[in-house]
This record gives sequence, C-alpha cells and structure tokens, in this order.
Amino acid sequence: MSGLEIMRRGVGADRAARPGIGRSLNFWLVEVDDGRVVFEGEPGAESLNPLGIIHGGWTLTVIDSACGCATMTALEPGVSYTTLETKVNMTRAIKPNSGVYRCEGRLLARGRQIITSEAAVRGPDGKLYAHGTSTCMVLRPKD
Repeated sequence: MSGLEIMRRGVGADRAARPGIGRSLNFWLVEVDDGRVVFEGEPGAESLNPLGIIHGGWTLTVIDSACGCATMTALEPGVSYTTLETKVNMTRAIKPNSGVYRCEGRLLARGRQIITSEAAVRGPDGKLYAHGTSTCMVLRPKD
C-alpha cells in the first residue's frame, strides 16, 4: 500500500488501536488527504510539567506526528521515511483538560530524497498555540 492508503486506514479507527504515542499522549488522526493530515488531541494530567501546564513535548510530538504523517501521504508502496529535524515555536501555554486541540500538517516540498512539511496547533478557542516545520528523509529499498 502507498503511504496515503496506510494513513487513510487510520481515520476513524478504534482509538485503542492507534499507535502507542497517540494512546499515551491522547491524540488521534481525524483527516487525511494527499499532502495533508489533521490530528486532534486532549492533553490532560499525563502531560503536565512541574508548573502544572501541558509540557511542550506534547505539542512538539503532535506537530512531529502531523508533519511526519503528511510526509507519509507522499510515499509510494515500500518506501518509508525518518525525521531529520523538527522545529517548533510555542505561542501560548496549554492548560490541562482545556478541551480538544487540532493540529493540521501540510507538505511544503516533495523531493525524491527530502520532504519538508509544516504544522500548526489550534485550541478549542481557534487561537494558535504552536507551529513548526519538519524535514524528513525518504528511505527507499535498495535494488
């Protein structure tokens, strides 16, 4: 299957069947198109930092996941990828149990060896909470 086909199987899937990172950090896939994915998540006590707000790692992980999965939609069967770099800017603190946050990831450039993407996290209030970019390396099987 292509990366897009694999990603489409995850939309609407039983939340218990989602990958471990999504289960442990409480986020899930809700939309997939060619070059675009959307995750939603509801950060809670499992993601608190010592100050009592959601740790930036939650936001970075959701952005990295959205960027990586947007990249995956561009891959043909038998091809995979790995993240080379993800950079995130936080713009607001996320409070625990404050609702469902939405992260949209989109491809920026599709190269044969390098794919770049971006993602943004918006809160239930529609405000921007974080944004970032990712660079992924395409891994092709050896002939």
